[in-house]
Amino acid sequence: MDASELVEVISPEELRELIGEPSARVIAKDRDFIHELHRDWLAHSPFCLIATSSADGSCDVSPKGDPPGFAYVIDEYTLAIPDRPGNKRLDGFHNVLANPHVGMLFMIPGRGDTLRINGRARIVRDAPFFDEMIVEGHRPALALVVEVEQIFFHCSKAFLRSGLWDTASWRPDDVPSRASIAKVIERPDDTIEELEAYYGVQYGELLYRAT
Repeated sequence: MDASELVEVISPEELRELIGEPSARVIAKDRDFIHELHRDWLAHSPFCLIATSSADGSCDVSPKGDPPGFAYVIDEYTLAIPDRPGNKRLDGFHNVLANPHVGMLFMIPGRGDTLRINGRARIVRDAPFFDEMIVEGHRPALALVVEVEQIFFHCSKAFLRSGLWDTASWRPDDVPSRASIAKVIERPDDTIEELEAYYGVQYGELLYRAT
């Protein structure tokens, strides 16, 4: 890419000149506490994305998923996200230790609108509410406790443009399988048969077991 061909935006004023100002109602929808409607959404959401950044600004986005209602509302200003067995990289947790600011996007399958939450997080290794987070016998070893600073519903335009929930647009086989990707990128010494077995039925059976 030839960087000289890029026409870059370099100031907030230029950005606003190009895009314009948000309407008053868009600004007014922000809250700094968990409303009953937010609580209801969280009770039905099985999936969220958590964005974090390190002290030097390096970013990470981590998906979190569990049965609907996995985000535990502690009170009207605080919620907790349980950690489940994964790859043990802990990128997001390392970021939180250096920079507590997080951004979260909660989704409900089939819905285009989403719930966005920004706040300050801490990593907790135990608390009384951990007993409320047990799924299939798994009690989390850690939870991310987030103090809400900003919460609001976001419109569905991105989901409508992408057709994300339109099953007629789904073509999962257009790209290589997870096993094929792992063979090339991550685990070249394993056979494709071994990887297909690993990412097969047993993969879904071990979701709450440490590996």
